[in-house]
Amino acid sequence: MEQHEHLRADCTVDAEGRITFHLPAGPAARPRLLIRLRPKKGEPEKTRHLIDLEPAGADGGWRAVLEPRRTLAEGRWDVYLLPEPGAERHRLRPGLCDLRALVDGHLRDRPSPVAVRLPYVTKDGFLALRAWLRAAHAEVRRIDATDRAITVGARLHGAELREDATVRLRLRGSADTVRTVRPRAADDGRSLFFTTAPEDLVPEAGSGGAIWDLFVQPAAGAPPIRIGRLLDDLADRKHVHVCPAIAVDGRALRPYYTVGNDLSIEVTTAG
Repeated sequence: MEQHEHLRADCTVDAEGRITFHLPAGPAARPRLLIRLRPKKGEPEKTRHLIDLEPAGADGGWRAVLEPRRTLAEGRWDVYLLPEPGAERHRLRPGLCDLRALVDGHLRDRPSPVAVRLPYVTKDGFLALRAWLRAAHAEVRRIDATDRAITVGARLHGAELREDATVRLRLRGSADTVRTVRPRAADDGRSLFFTTAPEDLVPEAGSGGAIWDLFVQPAAGAPPIRIGRLLDDLADRKHVHVCPAIAVDGRALRPYYTVGNDLSIEVTTAG
């Protein structure tokens, strides 16, 4: 293969979530891909998977497939080439990444568990996978924010709404402070809209800012389902999909996507 420090892998994702990797030809006899779950700072590496590379095409290149049935733990996975058993692994850089099949992924219903794997380029230019694995998920479809109302539309995947469903806005850092809203559900039992008054999210006078995390509770006593946007081709949307702030009682409220692509509402001092 070409010099390892410059080795690139092309990848294609189909509508089922299958990821196919293509690597250039080279002298390695038994190469494999190694993907490892990136550990938290200060913690050891614990989780990794090996994927066989097979000859592909007349050009002597290699091909590996990460099948949808192989679920990955939620987090970021780094991609390496392992030229042969016992050899030093080499981190891969991205070649061409074809993610077109994921653009309208939010239109397809997902069963439980909701498993998402998405190739992306790290800040330092390497190939990695972003993975989410959740029992159920509420995918954001629209956000409308004014000084009178914040309205969010979403669709459930891996769960269905019951008559006693609620939306819960939980104050981050507090287990007891929750605002509850009754959603408006569509006939399909999955699509919903809910509206909250901005003034209900403004902290008491003299207190600092606040962040509200948004959940759907599909039935009384059911586990809450985080609201976010995971089902398309964008791995990190926090600094891409930016909602304008609205001013209420000297505070600025802004719906935003977290580093995990979940939806929250931030409250800060205006100006």
